[in-house]
Amino acid sequence: MRMADFDYTLPPEAIAQEPVEPRDASRLLVLHRGDGRLEHRIFRELPQYLRPGDVLVVNESRVRPARLVGEKEGTGGVVELLLLRPDADGAWECLARPGRRLRPGQWLVFGGGQLRAQVLPSRPDSPAGVRRVRLVHEGSLDQVLEALGQVPLPPYIHRELADPERYQTVYAKEPGSAAAPTAGLHFTPRLLEQIEALGVAVVPVVLHVGLDTFRPVTEEEAEAHPMHREYFAVPPETAQAVNGARARGGRVVAVGTTTVRALESAALETEARGRGQVMEAGSGWTDLYILPGYRFRAVDALITNFHLPRSTLLLLVSAFAGREAILQAYQVALAEGYRFYSFGDAMLIL
Repeated sequence: MRMADFDYTLPPEAIAQEPVEPRDASRLLVLHRGDGRLEHRIFRELPQYLRPGDVLVVNESRVRPARLVGEKEGTGGVVELLLLRPDADGAWECLARPGRRLRPGQWLVFGGGQLRAQVLPSRPDSPAGVRRVRLVHEGSLDQVLEALGQVPLPPYIHRELADPERYQTVYAKEPGSAAAPTAGLHFTPRLLEQIEALGVAVVPVVLHVGLDTFRPVTEEEAEAHPMHREYFAVPPETAQAVNGARARGGRVVAVGTTTVRALESAALETEARGRGQVMEAGSGWTDLYILPGYRFRAVDALITNFHLPRSTLLLLVSAFAGREAILQAYQVALAEGYRFYSFGDAMLIL
């Protein structure tokens, strides 16, 4: 499968640099998979497309303030780390700048010594560009990061946020992501209340967004791209709600590609055990890579933003709705002035 078939031209001015206010005032492009029909709506009108008995599944992962700016001990040279996830041995995988100049054994200092990081040798199986460090600090790491760290914005966002909470969903609870599950940024507490009042259950999963958000697909053949593992959890109440909806003929509506990967990972594990239901609760690490041709087991509808060309996320939505339908919808969105990427507008794929 050629990545060139999942490319499109995006004018820089179409990339949203700041979110709209209020959150649910963003635009919503509705794509009907059955006939390819498109509708232009506002996100707050989402409840019109939901039905009693449906289940709306959200990703409760919270962006960790894991961007650290400090200096090299002894030289004072500026260094930046973006913590991604802990290793099994307690070290942290991270992106570093300038990464190539860091040598094993070197110490990095943040916050005048409140946090120190020793550079470790990279593992042979580490993804390209990923470094490992051992962190030294007093108290909990979460407290240290709250004091010293910054919420990492995507590299295509060039303006600082006045309120960092605007890069968190209103339901974010579990710290652990290196980037926001951005499809959920459009929801407000009031909109969620309206959805629940319709008889739609709103239930959570967790998938902590990791390296692949920052890493483009560089291979020409899509199948050759290695997916980085990310932690996910599907709680019992969510598995029960999904199974119940499917049994009653309701739909499972996933908010974002991260939610899709969490649900489908749990469904695949349940299918492999031959349990005879859509999914069981569980947690673990997933490297599920969804390409066109994949058979979806748990998800019936998807709320998502507009994704980068030649990205794993574009491959996923193309698997869900068809490559031609997605690329045609993207061209319509560009012509109609929709805003793209993290702070941009949304799609509802039915």
